[in-house]
Amino acid sequence: MSTAPILRRLDEVVPQLISPQDTVRLALLAGPADGSPTSVFFEVWEPGGAQPDNSHPDSTEIFVVLTGHGIAHSDEHSVTIGPGDVLILPPGSVHRIENTSATERMYTVTIMAEDGGAMPGGFAALVAAGTPLRWDDTDRATLRGGRNGT
Repeated sequence: MSTAPILRRLDEVVPQLISPQDTVRLALLAGPADGSPTSVFFEVWEPGGAQPDNSHPDSTEIFVVLTGHGIAHSDEHSVTIGPGDVLILPPGSVHRIENTSATERMYTVTIMAEDGGAMPGGFAALVAAGTPLRWDDTDRATLRGGRNGT
């Protein structure tokens, strides 16, 4: 017998803060709990928001920028990023991304290849244990590609 595909709707995906003071929200789309070695997230940076320095010893992290502009720092390197860019951060790099806009959010689809390693449930479990939030109308419009409705 075959396994049915998993379908999630935007309103079923919950954005979370890893820590209450964070300025970046992550919403888990798929991960180890779904039988996947790869985790996929929507990630939203508030205007001027940034991640803290972080590293994933066993995972390549890939960001597809949907909207907004920022600077990605990885070890001693920095690059500007914007819509249509794909940023690939190698395993073990110490990195952070900051939204350089003072007024607009930055949105990415983020892929954590080989999520797991030493952390049970991988980075996906860390996100899932965070503080749940809600999407607002700006988020919904952006993540639906500007389309209204479902």
